[in-house]
Amino acid sequence: MARTKRVLLGRALRSDSVGRTLLPKRLALPVFASDPLSSVAYAPGEILLVLSVAGAAAYAGSAWITAAVAVLMVTVVASYRQTVRAYPNGGGAYAVVSRTFGRRAGLTVGSALLVDYVLTVAVSVSAGVDNLGSAVGAVRAYPVPSALAVIAVLTLLNLRGTRESGRLFAVPTYAFVVCVLAMILCGAVRAAGFGDTLRAPTADYEIAAEQTGLSALAMGFLLLRAFSSGCAALTGVEAISNGVPAFREPRGRNAATTLTIMGALAVTMFTGVMALALHSGVRMAHDPAHDLLIDGRPAGAGYHQDPVIAQVGAAVFGAGSVPFLCLAAATALVLFLAANTAYNGFPVLGSTLAQDRYLPRQLHTRGDRLAYSNGIVFLTLLAAVLVIAFRADVNQLIQLYIVGVFVSFTFSQSGMVRHWNLLLADERDPAARGRMRRARALNGFGAGLCALVLAVVLVTKLGHGAWVSLVGMALFHLVMSAIRRRYDQVADELEPDAPAERLGIRPSQVHAVVLVSQLHKPTYRALAYARLLRARSLAAVTIAVDPEDAGRLAEEWRRRHVDVPLHVLDAPYREITHPFVAYVEDLRRAHPDDVVSVVIPEYVVGHWYERLLHNRSALRLRARLLHTPGVTVTTVPWRLRSSGAALARIGRHHPLHAPGVVRRGTGHHPRRP
Repeated sequence: MARTKRVLLGRALRSDSVGRTLLPKRLALPVFASDPLSSVAYAPGEILLVLSVAGAAAYAGSAWITAAVAVLMVTVVASYRQTVRAYPNGGGAYAVVSRTFGRRAGLTVGSALLVDYVLTVAVSVSAGVDNLGSAVGAVRAYPVPSALAVIAVLTLLNLRGTRESGRLFAVPTYAFVVCVLAMILCGAVRAAGFGDTLRAPTADYEIAAEQTGLSALAMGFLLLRAFSSGCAALTGVEAISNGVPAFREPRGRNAATTLTIMGALAVTMFTGVMALALHSGVRMAHDPAHDLLIDGRPAGAGYHQDPVIAQVGAAVFGAGSVPFLCLAAATALVLFLAANTAYNGFPVLGSTLAQDRYLPRQLHTRGDRLAYSNGIVFLTLLAAVLVIAFRADVNQLIQLYIVGVFVSFTFSQSGMVRHWNLLLADERDPAARGRMRRARALNGFGAGLCALVLAVVLVTKLGHGAWVSLVGMALFHLVMSAIRRRYDQVADELEPDAPAERLGIRPSQVHAVVLVSQLHKPTYRALAYARLLRARSLAAVTIAVDPEDAGRLAEEWRRRHVDVPLHVLDAPYREITHPFVAYVEDLRRAHPDDVVSVVIPEYVVGHWYERLLHNRSALRLRARLLHTPGVTVTTVPWRLRSSGAALARIGRHHPLHAPGVVRRGTGHHPRRP
């Protein structure tokens, strides 16, 4: 098993080599920006599909929609540049809102971002399968298994580490950017300089309008709905602000520069493709079999509607040409890789939320390859559930999109306004105050614009599936709140009473080692039990998976004057088993005739879900130590209040045979036959 893991993921990396995994800007761009860059493959089509309800004549409004989306993109990118500079430690919108508006608002934003990242994987992979299915029949026949296979491959690549995945994904992402920019440049030259007539394959087709003679109010609503669909181009913009810790130093400046490059490329590509689509006469319909007319007749069930970018490529390069095939291949690849934005944003955000005790602590630590492996696996499972539930249907999944994005945008920019207000209250330098006021004005404009877009999205998409996103956000919020309450209850319950117990040591031929992670009641009980062993030596050992946590424990140990030596073991690969077993084995070699007694405090819980939150590392360590000669393992239980529920279940299910019932006289004797 271990050998297979090494073959698939590579050898484990030490914690002190994390600097080598940090990303330069050239790799950070494809890692964090593949989603907004790839949206040019489907966002223009979403605009035209919505407008097609009123017929091809309604396409005239797409120019204004394109301009509005471009302005929104520029505003959001400029606003997030302020965020990454002000919060270089990452966390993005969640960090900003939690600090400025409090825990509940921060949790709302965190829930919105988690939902958006899961949807990013599901939508991007499903869109890639849809594009690939037009050329490969097996993919078209089995879209769900194909999508799940792609998700599995992306998971494996990301588990190998951020830097390695960045290198793998850089070539397809940059190839897509080059192909699209070349198409825009060639199309502009042909349209402006040579008098060529760019004609899309569908330019001579007609659209049978589903609704004719729309009133001004109905037409306005249709334009707003098309605008909200076009805002899919902004998904993934916030990933850079969440992933700032993955950048090389200076983190804030490098992240801001990458944001600028991403924004410039995304706006250029989106507006260029839309301009060429309108110029070349691209036609799209929700139901092309019936609503797309060829020579006055419906296209029929056998007609396959190509995406906008494919039709524009055919108009500029010629269908079947080498440049066209390169564009098609790069588009399919980048749509798959767009999910990588979520694979880098979700685990980092999950680690931050776990550090704040909103998610299980296992999501906070890095894996063997210094990636947040548990977060990657968690994202994979959630995305797979969505793909299966919606049968990898892009048209259904994309309706769920956008809501979470603009919830986070609106809260984030509002939080930045409050951030500048707090700084201005203490700043006296006129030049600095001027810069802060300008930044506040930019963030204020961004907050107002994003709030307006959020309202539009809710009004136009709520009945088309956006309510599912709201339900998902609410579920995340409830679950994370429950996890935080549970961790807080346990922390309060385990807070040691003052004054701290004093521990004495008596000589023996036993060497007692107590594994500790925090200084609380279970730790004191374990130390007290170890003293009863009359050990020859007694020591407490903690594993420095997180050096800051280990430092805080050592300081607390000294402050409370615990008279048992505390040994802090280095954990360069962020796992406790190997360094602790090595410590025990060294102790055995130094005293081969003695016994090493390992004492592990353990929580006794009453519900199955609590087992996911506690004792996981202790269970793995105990299993490993059972195979170490000359070592005994003792578990010192600490029963949480919830453990009473388990005891009640035992008594309820086995009232006649519960331990001690007959002896204590608290139950009824079974009837004799």
